[in-house]
Amino acid sequence: MTRNGLDRTRYIFVTGGVVSSLGKGIAAASLGVLLKQRGLRVTLQKLDPYINVDPGTLSPLQHGEVFVTEDGAETDLDLGHYERFIDASLSQENNTTTGRIYRTVIDSERRGDYLGRTVQVIPHITDEIKRSVSVLAEGHDVVISEVGGTVGDIESLPFLEGIRQFRQEVGSRALHVHLTLVPYIQAAGELKTKPTQHSVRELMQTGIQPAVLLCRTEHPLDEHIRAKIAGFTNVDPEGVIEALDVETIYEVPLELRRQRLDDFVLKCFGITAPEPDLRAWSRIVERIKAPTGGTVRIAVVGKYTELVDAYKSVEQALIHGGIANDVEVAIDWIASEKLEQGLDPSFLAAYHGLLVPGGFGDRGIEGMITAIRWARENGLPFLGICLGLQCAVIEFSRTVAGLKGAHSYEFDQASPHPVICLMDEQRNVITKGGTMRLGAYDARLAPGSLAAKAYESERISERHRHRYEVNNDYRMLLQAKGLAFCATSLDGKLVEMIELPDHPWFVAGQFHPELKSRPTRPHPLFASFIEAGARLALGIPEAQAAAVSIPEPKTAALGA
Repeated sequence: MTRNGLDRTRYIFVTGGVVSSLGKGIAAASLGVLLKQRGLRVTLQKLDPYINVDPGTLSPLQHGEVFVTEDGAETDLDLGHYERFIDASLSQENNTTTGRIYRTVIDSERRGDYLGRTVQVIPHITDEIKRSVSVLAEGHDVVISEVGGTVGDIESLPFLEGIRQFRQEVGSRALHVHLTLVPYIQAAGELKTKPTQHSVRELMQTGIQPAVLLCRTEHPLDEHIRAKIAGFTNVDPEGVIEALDVETIYEVPLELRRQRLDDFVLKCFGITAPEPDLRAWSRIVERIKAPTGGTVRIAVVGKYTELVDAYKSVEQALIHGGIANDVEVAIDWIASEKLEQGLDPSFLAAYHGLLVPGGFGDRGIEGMITAIRWARENGLPFLGICLGLQCAVIEFSRTVAGLKGAHSYEFDQASPHPVICLMDEQRNVITKGGTMRLGAYDARLAPGSLAAKAYESERISERHRHRYEVNNDYRMLLQAKGLAFCATSLDGKLVEMIELPDHPWFVAGQFHPELKSRPTRPHPLFASFIEAGARLALGIPEAQAAAVSIPEPKTAALGA
């Protein structure tokens, strides 16, 4: 690669306009893929306008999943997209919020760091925003920072001012990418550019001139439309890029490359680099769009199924498991409360696997336990994640080990058998998050176990986000009844995984394996789980599998 004077980091700021949920995170991650494949060292960052310090205490139904990094930071779900696309582990520095910015500034003021000066949005807040971006420069050729929200939001203004100042200070080493919408009006039979014009005008009123426009559209942009957008927004026609809807998010880098977005960005930066090698990426897309091994149907029974974004990494890890096995993975999201309200668990007979994901609180717990029991008794492949492991231990304790009333201390503090509990050192800590295991922890796998075979290793590192653990007082009894504790912490004190040796595929982990799965490197547990489902699919009559429909509960519909 020819650096052409590339001795300092370049910065790309991605903003959004017109409406939310246009896909800034996927766009930023896709650009990151293209630049990384050209030999550049790339990292990505999310700048979130909300006042929460992090999303750790936000409802998944409101904000989507909390993505946990190796160093234990609770971050926005877009960091999951970043990690999956550029295949890199990020850190707490890659997600900054208004709350974190203000807390840092206020802490500095309390220490007297400002020497009695009045603390203001400009320069103190904007300086901290700029610092949070520049801190990522070390070791990276390009830093891509996505600003959450939509241009025009009051909450975003300090971030927009911060990145405006940043561009002024570093000059041509920074550029702005604006994601906008070009809607198709059915009655008129044409695309409308006015929303994009207004969005760019709003952005320019903050002092920011975008170099690139990514135009979300359901119909291709012809040269006339591109020229019109370029003329009204002061953007080079090469920088007007259509962002068409595609079958899979992993197709977006290929589409952006087709329009040579990365060439234009490098030209703006004055960089030359080799052409990107996207053959592996193309094979991934081909396997997703045209798998040769049939369909594996997975039932996900959880607490937050009304919003798939609450389980975004689980969804993507299942897709990755399909890539590994060259099969399509069809996912049905089923509220666990429905099983509490009369839904017969035998509907699971039409599936090839059951997954019970993580969550907090007692809502829907008995429904998860009911589903797990059916899977255990009927040989349905089962993967439990975090809360899914805890529910599996509770179900086994009640049904197989005969521990009547067994439960988690989190949900029933009067249970005679708290098979899931707090460790002694966790008690009397009341700060939310203060008792949690967060981030990467090592574990040792039992030789010869199904888990060890899946990992092809006897030592692993996985990311955690939970408070309660398997109660060690019950380990000997449960083992005697047939529950294998196939992974523990390195000191042996904490249960990390369980499995049932006499079951076709029944595995659960206390951690969140979905957080480390990549399209280029599917997680071993998900790959093995989908493989087990594919084996089962071969034995299920096609007519039965194709007629999957989830019956309504026999009792009243779900409440709010």
